[in-house]
Amino acid sequence: MAIEKTTDAVVLVGGQGTRLRPLTLSAPKPMLPTAGLPFLQHLLARIGAAGITHVVLGTSFKAEVFEEYFGDGSKLGLEIDYVTETEPLGTGGGIRNVLPKLRGDHAMVFNGDVLGGTDLGAILDTHRNRDADVTLHLVRVGDPRAFGCVPTDADGRVTAFLEKTQDPPTDQINAGCYVFKREIIERIPEGRPVSVEREVFPSLLAEDARVYGHVDSSYWRDMGTPEDFVRGSADLVRGIAPSPALDGPRGESLVHPGAGVAPGALLIGGTVVGRGAEVGAGARLDGAVLFDGAVVEAGATVERSIIGFGARIGPRALVRDAVIGDGADIGARCELLRGARVWPGVTLPDGGVRFSTDV
Repeated sequence: MAIEKTTDAVVLVGGQGTRLRPLTLSAPKPMLPTAGLPFLQHLLARIGAAGITHVVLGTSFKAEVFEEYFGDGSKLGLEIDYVTETEPLGTGGGIRNVLPKLRGDHAMVFNGDVLGGTDLGAILDTHRNRDADVTLHLVRVGDPRAFGCVPTDADGRVTAFLEKTQDPPTDQINAGCYVFKREIIERIPEGRPVSVEREVFPSLLAEDARVYGHVDSSYWRDMGTPEDFVRGSADLVRGIAPSPALDGPRGESLVHPGAGVAPGALLIGGTVVGRGAEVGAGARLDGAVLFDGAVVEAGATVERSIIGFGARIGPRALVRDAVIGDGADIGARCELLRGARVWPGVTLPDGGVRFSTDV
């Protein structure tokens, strides 16, 4: 039997998404609109395309939102079960916590905040061909200093799990996707926080377990920060990041049905305009993410920024590298730059925030 038929998918979506506040005050990070769909839907589409049909979501923060949206998964051709953590259990504890819902001999585990493009079937093939206890997806990155490194030997076997260092011995990093044999999950301690990186994997190496890496240079992005969220959304729109959930050609912008874009507005850089959103004449949107119902008035500029549900950007305002919370109202000619964050419902008066003295 093909390994995908005996493999469950487990997606860990319990984090609070604090780095993306204020957007995550109202919605869990995996449910934020990304190229017009909840971020998690792109991953679920990839899981289904790999031939895996049973998915367990490990939830915690705003757990009810996931089931309200995805239900039993049948609309996506999946069977989805839900397990909610009542207290934080870490990555390893979260995996152990879903054990009662697992059906197969293997589980493919995903961090729910990673946008990836690797061939999931190829990872499963590596796991099967090596008869591995655990297989890790390792991705090569240009600058691994910001990540923990995972070196492998000539046979692909993992030799160590290393913390961040200024002189990394390899460009291979943990991409947040693993395949476990069921019996390995059964050995994870139950009912307490456990880290796979600091506890489970090192103990397996010490026992000389069969831990292998599947190494590639596929698309990979941690979507935990506003900068990465904007880039990931733009990469989906432009076709740089793959997603079976998106139909049709990719381009410089994605405008959803029911949105209004006035003549003379410029939409570039992978901009997304959500349902019911409005863009005024002469506005310039470059790598912008407008959630449903957002409004950008005439002559405003929005660059590499996220505009929350129902928020408004006034005429000739400038928003660059910023996050605007749901329902916020940014007055005309305001300037919000370099990491500015406006909390939901806040109103800034016309010209109330400026980074220059220009009229």
